[in-house]
Amino acid sequence: MKVYLDNAATTPLAKEALDEMMPFLTDNFGNPSSIHSYGRKSRAAIEKARKIVAGGINASTAEVFFTSCGTESNNMVIKQAVKNLGVKRIISSPIEHHCVLHSVDMEAREGIKVDMVRIGHYGEVDYDHLETLLKESDEKTLVTLMHSNNEIGTLLDLEKVSALCQQYGAYFHTDTVQTIGYFPFDVQKLKVDFLSGSGHKFHGPKGVGFVYINSSVQISPFIDGGSQERNMRGGTENLYGIVGLGKALELALANMDTTRQYITELKQYMKDKLDHELKDVSYNGYTDDRCHYKVLNVSVPLNTRTDLILFNLDIAGIYASGGSACTSGSEVGSHVLAGINAPADRKSVRFSFSKHNTREEVDYVVEELKKMANVKEMAGVK
Repeated sequence: MKVYLDNAATTPLAKEALDEMMPFLTDNFGNPSSIHSYGRKSRAAIEKARKIVAGGINASTAEVFFTSCGTESNNMVIKQAVKNLGVKRIISSPIEHHCVLHSVDMEAREGIKVDMVRIGHYGEVDYDHLETLLKESDEKTLVTLMHSNNEIGTLLDLEKVSALCQQYGAYFHTDTVQTIGYFPFDVQKLKVDFLSGSGHKFHGPKGVGFVYINSSVQISPFIDGGSQERNMRGGTENLYGIVGLGKALELALANMDTTRQYITELKQYMKDKLDHELKDVSYNGYTDDRCHYKVLNVSVPLNTRTDLILFNLDIAGIYASGGSACTSGSEVGSHVLAGINAPADRKSVRFSFSKHNTREEVDYVVEELKKMANVKEMAGVK
C-alpha cells in the first residue's frame, strides 16, 4: 500500500485544475501583456483567477498580486515594508517558516530591531507578551506571524493579533500558506495589511502564489522589470500556474465545509487508534480545534526502529515528514520542535491529511508505526 500523508508539504494537483491549465499549455499560449487576441485571452484568464482569489478573501481585485510562491510573497512583504513604510522594528516568533525568519534576520543585519514574541509549550503565541512588545516602543513596527504553524499546526488568533496591531499602530502580515482554502477569510472584517498564499497547498500547481496588500498600504515592487501585475511584480506571468491556482482555490472554497468535516474526523480517528495501539505516544502542539485540522504531529520514544522512522515509513510505502519540507535536507533538527522544547529523546513525525486519505490508509499507517514504536530492544542495544 502507498499512503501519502505529507499534504502540509504539498498536495496532489486537482484534476479539474489540470484540465483548466491544459489549454494554456498548448493552444492559448499568448503573452498576457500582448494586445492582440492571443494576449487578451491570456490576460482574461489571469483576471478570472484574480477575481476568484479576491472573492475568496473578500478583497478587491486591485489588492491581489500573483507571485511564484509563499516564500516570495513573504519576502516581498517583509523587505518592502522596511524599504517603503518606515518600519524600524519587526515582531515575529521563533517558530515561523524559515522564509520569514531568514528575511527578518537579513533586516536585523541592516539595523532593524527584531523582537521575538514568547511561544508556549504547544506553539501558541503569548498574546500578553505581544502586547507588551507593542507597548514598549512607538517605532513603526511590522508584526509578522503565521496563521497555522506548518510543522505542528498550532493556530494563531488572527482577530486578537489584528486588534492589538490596530490599537498600537503596527502593520500586520500573516503567512496563511497552510490555511488558505481550508479556513474562511474576510479581510474586510479581519484587518490585516498583508496576507500570503501558495497554490500547491490546496491542490493547485507548484510555482505560483499570491500576496494580498491592503489598498491603504503602498509598497514598491520586490522584483523589478516590466509593468506586469499592475507594476507590482516584473516578469512574464506564470499563466497556466495562475489559472490552475484559481481553479484549485475555487474548488477548495466550494467544498471547504465538507472537506473540513471529513479531514477532522479522519485525524481524530488516527489519534484514537494511536492512543490505543502505541505505548507512550504523545503529540507536539494541540490536537483539538486550536490546531489545523489537517496536521497531526506524533511523538514516539526513541529506539532502534524509530531512530530512522521516516526512512522506515518510506520503506513501508508511507510518505510523511519530520517537519518542513523546505528544510528536509538540513542536518539541523526542527527549529519548531526546539522552540517548544520538545523532548530530545523522542522522534517526531508530521502526518498531514487531505480529502483523498482514507481510514484504511490510517489503519495501515498505525499498524506500521506500532511495529516500530513498540519494538522490544535487545539487551545492550538502545
